[in-house]
Amino acid sequence: MGLNETPSANRVHIGFFGKRNAGKSSIVNAVTGQDLAVVSDVKGTTTDPVYKSMELLPLGPVLIMDTPGIDDEGELGELRVRKSRQVMNKTDVAVLVIDSTSGKTQEDEELIALFREKKINYVVACNKADLAGEELPEKDHEIRVSAKTGYHIEKLKEKIAALAVTEDLKLKIVGDIINPSDFVVLVTPIDKAAPKGRLILPQQQTIRDILEADATAIVVKEFELRETLESLGKKPKLVITDSQVFAKVSADTPNDVFLTSFSILMARYKGILETAVKGAKVLDSLQDGDTVLISEGCTHHRQCDDIGTVKLPRWIKNFTQKQFDFKFTSGTEFPDDLSEYKLIVHCGGCMLNEREMKYRQKCAEDQHIPFTNYGTLIAYMQGILKRSVAMFPNIMAEIED
Repeated sequence: MGLNETPSANRVHIGFFGKRNAGKSSIVNAVTGQDLAVVSDVKGTTTDPVYKSMELLPLGPVLIMDTPGIDDEGELGELRVRKSRQVMNKTDVAVLVIDSTSGKTQEDEELIALFREKKINYVVACNKADLAGEELPEKDHEIRVSAKTGYHIEKLKEKIAALAVTEDLKLKIVGDIINPSDFVVLVTPIDKAAPKGRLILPQQQTIRDILEADATAIVVKEFELRETLESLGKKPKLVITDSQVFAKVSADTPNDVFLTSFSILMARYKGILETAVKGAKVLDSLQDGDTVLISEGCTHHRQCDDIGTVKLPRWIKNFTQKQFDFKFTSGTEFPDDLSEYKLIVHCGGCMLNEREMKYRQKCAEDQHIPFTNYGTLIAYMQGILKRSVAMFPNIMAEIED
């Protein structure tokens, strides 16, 4: 990702679904004006979801997702169908492409039912309108289009834009709890997993949010914090730290200065902080031999002391003095069946959009599995969870219950 690009998690996610040969890929190409997807008369040409970040007028930054046919067959076909359904979990707007010459099928109706169940805004694009003969009145959610002739493609784009209601006024990462001219100190150890010359994404996003609030961002490494605070001449409103150095930063930050972590802010931004706080407190009740899932939303080159696979398991064992069976997932993979786990510890989810993070949290809730995230759990193990959410009254109430 370039420094000037909108992160994938902050883009409107538009998913194209339907049966094989309905013309999904052709519609994707027509809507985007680019040859993003391979088009063929052979059924099953799209074998894996295709993702493309781009600007789509009148929407702006979007992530286009073309999926395999929902009616694929065989063992490999079942895997492709499963991947298509996984794409739904991150979809903000769904476009169901059907073949106008044959009309809706049972598979199409099942997809519509899933969109409604998951509360996904959707439109049905009745493709191949140029071959369908008599033009019947369009029904609710439906529009007749032709990828071949371009018929009603612009109208389809307008419908997609109208459905992509993004909550521009929703919670910011930090901008709603600071005021103009406030000082905010960000403690950012140089993360070896980040490409050389870059900060990790939550740090970039938080700095941008602070600047948009007309506040001042001061960025330091963990060993520079105490000296920086002494030389400021003014108390910062807030200190935000990487969770891995929570203990040191807490010791170096005056008690009358708010303190939190990037991971906790991301949990709040994604709408799962209250759940994460409840989940962290379950750590005390785990038993020897319990299975704990540690899940990351991205894939990266793992270092020898990787936080997810090495540090967190070590810290959890040291805190509980118990032995657990740790399992790990990363990227788009998240188990459907969570019954074997006694606790799920998720990363901050900076690479996942809000819909997918809430989907994962809801999967855990439905199966009665406690769910927390890295920063919240680390703060709990360090004994500073209450301090790290002190600026959020509703979360404080949860801790004090």
